[in-house]
Amino acid sequence: MISRIDLRGAAFPEGGIDRDLLPRAELDVEAALEKVRPICDDVRHRGTAALIDYAHRFDGVTIERVRVPAAALESALAGIDRAVRAALEESIRRARLVHRDQRRTDHTTQVVPGGTVTERWVPVERVGLYVPGGRSVYPSSVVMNVVPAQEAGVGSMAVASPPQAEFGGLPHPTILAACALLDVDEVYAAGGAQAVAMFAYGTEECRPVAMVTGPGNIWVAAAKRLLKGRIGIDAEAGPTEIAILADATADPVHVAADLISQAEHDPLAASVLVTDSEELAAAVEKELEVQVGATKHVEDRIRPALSGRQSGIVLVDGLEQGLAVVDAYAAEHLEVQTEDAAAVAARVRNAGAVFVGAFAPVSLGDYAAGSNHVLPTGGCACHSSGLSVQSFLRGIHVVDYSREALAEIAGHVVTLAEAEDLPAHGAAVKARFDWKVPPSK
Repeated sequence: MISRIDLRGAAFPEGGIDRDLLPRAELDVEAALEKVRPICDDVRHRGTAALIDYAHRFDGVTIERVRVPAAALESALAGIDRAVRAALEESIRRARLVHRDQRRTDHTTQVVPGGTVTERWVPVERVGLYVPGGRSVYPSSVVMNVVPAQEAGVGSMAVASPPQAEFGGLPHPTILAACALLDVDEVYAAGGAQAVAMFAYGTEECRPVAMVTGPGNIWVAAAKRLLKGRIGIDAEAGPTEIAILADATADPVHVAADLISQAEHDPLAASVLVTDSEELAAAVEKELEVQVGATKHVEDRIRPALSGRQSGIVLVDGLEQGLAVVDAYAAEHLEVQTEDAAAVAARVRNAGAVFVGAFAPVSLGDYAAGSNHVLPTGGCACHSSGLSVQSFLRGIHVVDYSREALAEIAGHVVTLAEAEDLPAHGAAVKARFDWKVPPSK
């Protein structure tokens, strides 16, 4: 069901492990770019009409408008199961605890007497928050998008989620209820690349945004890459992935269950075990057969995901090589199930989120750890972070110098301007001193 890659005895170059040796999906974001380009261009030019057409083509629904009526949000909240509401409220509470502590404060540095630089933290004015739909319903992604934006002080936010035929062309009612719980009243029945384009370009119903965040399928990730620059993005959060770094002390039942938990998202989901224990690898393979046979979504998601080239068991010589492999892989979710797991986890450099020990499964982070589950995928964790309050803030430097403070440094500024053959830069300083610049100290 799941392939093996044996790296034992391999000599790795000083620069690290070749990422091409590790499991990756055949269809990547780069390959999807040209498929989403015409969709995004169509939305740019036809607006709401294009979104309505794509709802029919991709989601099998006929809709007359894209914005969800306020009455539908109110109805969804009134009709939500009490247990689900309680779970969402606790998820929101824990997420607020964590994200509130991420708030930044302005800081002023006195560089010289009369000369200061202040870093102001200013929230993005308007954001578009994407919540996946289709195979599964993700009210938890509403929480993970909205809470950090609210804690950052974003003034205007809109949520998009795919229309569902089962619910008359509206997003899933549990998603709508989560929006209502969080006081988000601007919600759109739009999914995929077309939703990202709606946010980027704006339509008759939706004003354009400055930034788009949230997880999605490979088409959403490709649209975010395509439109980056016109909009800011959090990261390319495409098909989900888990890597587990484990040794002989790990429980194969736990490891198999966690691999399956990510595989049930999508046939493109990646589940990777990195271990130096051949005995654990064999036990996990047996346990996968047992557990997969007893779960849901086997043929349409789990089995294709586990058997795909993006998943596998990677055998390594020891912990050091295992750490090198997981750092090269840069997983969205990384579990560390080893002896002294906390110490091992502290050495990880590349991961969207790290889950330490046997009792911190990824599922906990998906819903109620307080952490954020909108995380970079496809190896992007080597340069990008998960969604946080910081994602929605911009640092602005405010420079305030007196005449005396400028005079003190003016000579150096003029010298550097002339060294770069930009004499007008120096002249802009000289003009403030009747072209007589005192020598710098």
